[in-house]
Amino acid sequence: MSHRKNVALLAAAQALLLTNGIMLISINGLLGLQLAADKRLATLPITTYVIGGALATLPAAFFMKRFGRRAGFMLGAGIGMLGAAISAFAVGIGSFWLLCFGTVFAGIYNAFGQQYRFAAADAAPLDWKGKAISLTLAGGILGGVIGPEVGKLTRTLLEPTYLASYGALVGFAALSMLIASRLDIPPLSVAEQKAVGRPLHHIARQPAFVVAVLAAACGYGVMNLLMTATPLAMDICGLPFADTAFILQWHVIGMFAPSFFTGSLIKRFGVLNILIVGAALMFVCIGIALSGITLMHFWWALVLLGVGWNFLFIGGTTLLTETYRPEEKAKVQGTNDFLVLGVQGLTSLSSGVLVTSTGWASLNTYALPIVAMTALATALLWLQRKSAH
Repeated sequence: MSHRKNVALLAAAQALLLTNGIMLISINGLLGLQLAADKRLATLPITTYVIGGALATLPAAFFMKRFGRRAGFMLGAGIGMLGAAISAFAVGIGSFWLLCFGTVFAGIYNAFGQQYRFAAADAAPLDWKGKAISLTLAGGILGGVIGPEVGKLTRTLLEPTYLASYGALVGFAALSMLIASRLDIPPLSVAEQKAVGRPLHHIARQPAFVVAVLAAACGYGVMNLLMTATPLAMDICGLPFADTAFILQWHVIGMFAPSFFTGSLIKRFGVLNILIVGAALMFVCIGIALSGITLMHFWWALVLLGVGWNFLFIGGTTLLTETYRPEEKAKVQGTNDFLVLGVQGLTSLSSGVLVTSTGWASLNTYALPIVAMTALATALLWLQRKSAH
C-alpha cells in the first residue's frame, strides 16, 4: 500500500506545483505587458520560466538518480521559494528583467516537479503505472481551482499590484517541501546508480520513443501556445480579468479532471488510441477558437484543449515507460522533459509575439500542422503494431 500513499502525496505536490504554474501563467503576461518597454515581450517572463525548467530537466533527473526522489523534490521546492521571493522583489521595484530572472528559478522548481509523474510510475506495480501517472496528475485539478482564485484575491492585496501574489507562491512552495519530506520512495541501488544502460541514441531510435516524446512535446507545445496567449487575447477582446481567471480555471479542470479515468481508458483501449483521440480533440479546439471570440468560444476551446493535452501527455508518458530499463530512466525521462519544456519555451515566446502582431485567429492556425504531425506519427505506429500482431 506504500505506493498508494506515495501517489496521494505526489498528487498533493502536483496540486501545489500547478497552483504555482497557473498563477504565473495568469499574471506574468499581464505584468509583463505593464513592465516591458516593448509590449511584444509581454510573455517573456513566462518564456524564462519555461527556459529555466528546460535547462534544469536533465540535472534534476540525474540529481534524483544519485540522491533519491525525496531529496530532489525538497530541493526543487526550495528553489521555487527563492524564485517567488525574487519575483516579489522585482514587482516591488518595477523591474521587468529581474522578474524574468526570478521566473527562471520558478522554472527550475517546475523541472523537479515534472518528475512527480515518473516517481509515481516508478513506485507502482507494473499493471498500475498508467493509473499512478494519471492519479498523480489529477492533483492538478486543485491547483487549477486554487491558482486563479488566489491570483484574484491577492492581485491588489498589496501595492504594487501582484506583489502579494508572488508572496503567496513562497508559502505554496514551502508546503510542497513539507509534503515531499513525507515521501517513502526507495532510492536506486548502488549498482543501478552506476549502471549506464544503452546509449540514448539507441533508445531514441525506437518508434515508441519517438511517438511518446512527440505526443508529450507537441501536446504541451500547442496547449502552451494557446493558453499563454489567452489572457492577452481576452484582454485585447475587452473581456475582464475575472473572465480570464474563469477560463483558466476551466482549462485546468479540462487538463486534469480526465486524469481520474485516463489511466483506465489507456488500459482498456490502448495507449495509441487515446493519443489519437487527444489529437482529434485539439483539432476541434482550434476549430472552435477560429469560429468566434465570445466568452463561450474561449471556454469551449480551452476546455477541449485541456482534455486533448491530458490524453496526449498521460498517453505519451505511459508509452515512454515502455522504452527504457531502470538504469536508463534518468537520462530518458530527463531528455523527454527537456524536449517538452524546450518546445514549451518556444511556444510561450512566440505566443506573445503572434497574438499581439497577427491576432488570435492566426495563432490558432499555426497550431494545426503541429497537431497533424502528432496524429500522423501516432497513426503510423498504430498501423505498425497492428501489422506486427
